[in-house]
Amino acid sequence: MHNPIPESELIINPDGSIYHLRLKPGLVADTIITVGDPNRVERISSHFEKIELQVAHREFVTHTGWYKGKRISVISTGMGTDNVEIFMTELDALFNVDFKSRLPNSKHKRLNIVRIGTSGSMQSTLPEGSILASSKAVGLDTLMAFYTIPQTALESKIAEHVQKCLSLPFIPYCVSGSENLLKKIGEGLPSGITVTCPGFFGPQGREVRLKPRIPDIFDLLGTQPFQNEPFTNFEMETAGYYAMGKMLGHEVLSMNAIVANRISGKFSADPSGVVDKLIVSVLEKI
Repeated sequence: MHNPIPESELIINPDGSIYHLRLKPGLVADTIITVGDPNRVERISSHFEKIELQVAHREFVTHTGWYKGKRISVISTGMGTDNVEIFMTELDALFNVDFKSRLPNSKHKRLNIVRIGTSGSMQSTLPEGSILASSKAVGLDTLMAFYTIPQTALESKIAEHVQKCLSLPFIPYCVSGSENLLKKIGEGLPSGITVTCPGFFGPQGREVRLKPRIPDIFDLLGTQPFQNEPFTNFEMETAGYYAMGKMLGHEVLSMNAIVANRISGKFSADPSGVVDKLIVSVLEKI
């Protein structure tokens, strides 16, 4: 038997909304598109026929509305897996915790969550302007050091492979995305293993005034696929989404607009256009 979740652990505001997201149960659809940039929320909801809700608090902006007869929510999280952990925990609570009794609901609600984000390619065959679905994600961050994440034997081997390739002092974590959503939304698109980094510059091998410890990280991973499955791109959230989704029991897929190619050194001449193309593709398939 569960004990009620203490007020200090699940913080509910005086108006009945959850602490960071400022949302109440029922205000979010069970199909959610997530973005990092708060300004990107309106770019997606502008395609809706009707918007029933708009809420903004800190980096968390939420629009809930209707697209071709389907209720969808779009929520921004800001950058990094630390924000993803807050978002996924509070989003799950909106559906799977009774706010009055503070007890988990007896019946689990499974959500469909699709991330739309920008990313950099580490493959010459994946040029800027491409769209990529993340079949798996490897987390180079430390979020899963504070959880017990179940990994398949294959996922553990991929994580160990990355540790060896980069000579890391720790073992990363690897989690697969939703096979159902990959078939539905990623159909006909390239897919691969996404590498989630705890920063944009040094952790991804970029040098401005500080020299990164692994300056050739994209070469090391890009040229050493695991059992013919390539490491395709860098970004900063996907592994956190996949790990939290797996533990909480939700279907999660990350879709990436490739705006830079680290091998060629090129950046897209029209990054907004690449993102808009991805937005339309996801909306039509979701």
